[in-house]
Amino acid sequence: MTDYTYSTDIPGGGHWSFRMRRGTQLRLTDLLGGANVGMLFYNPENLLERYNAPDTLKCQHTFKLTRGNCLYSDMGRVFASIIADDCGWHETVCGNSHAAHIAAAWGGRDYQNDRNDWQQNGNDAFLVELEKYGLNAQDLAANINWFSKVVTDAQGNISLDTSATAAGAQVVLRFEMDTLVVLHTCPHPLSRAASYPALPVRLELGLAAPVSEDDYCRNWCEENQRGFQNNALYYLGAQATAGGNLP
Repeated sequence: MTDYTYSTDIPGGGHWSFRMRRGTQLRLTDLLGGANVGMLFYNPENLLERYNAPDTLKCQHTFKLTRGNCLYSDMGRVFASIIADDCGWHETVCGNSHAAHIAAAWGGRDYQNDRNDWQQNGNDAFLVELEKYGLNAQDLAANINWFSKVVTDAQGNISLDTSATAAGAQVVLRFEMDTLVVLHTCPHPLSRAASYPALPVRLELGLAAPVSEDDYCRNWCEENQRGFQNNALYYLGAQATAGGNLP
């Protein structure tokens, strides 16, 4: 059982960023049910390498994210693996809410006038965090939305399934690379809640168990095995650069 050595609660409409080391893990808990966590990944050693949603879905032949799935960079490497999941469905196709979405759904509020009762949107929340690392709107990519399940009707219209998660639902990510994590707890862009859904999420950080040869995520599909091999090659090269020629 993992000993989570750090824990913090992010209020609804909040945002945060932090660096996860290879071999650590992150547990997210939807405290009240119905939360949304938008998330992006970047390689802190090369910020041009970032999470790639199309490749993540395509190489694993899936539309949803759940236990067993790996989260890929645009270099074919694995940022993180989903090693536990209570929900069974998280989406990475619908993107972010913007200020116009929030204003149309729940009215316009800003921090200058409303202070802590303002209503942040996912796009601006990401931009605030990215600015800390010299990144901007050009560096945004299609993001993950944890705890959010989307469904389609016969006409192909996509909607948010608000019954998909319950209070206490958790998802656990094991990081296979050093990763800059950028996240927000702003509403999903398809949310039709009656009022701004300011729903908190708990984050817990700790060390992960070593990855075994029979690891579930690593062996979920052949593509994941190749992704882990790409990671091994990447870190072998990093060690060779730092320590001289390999024997």
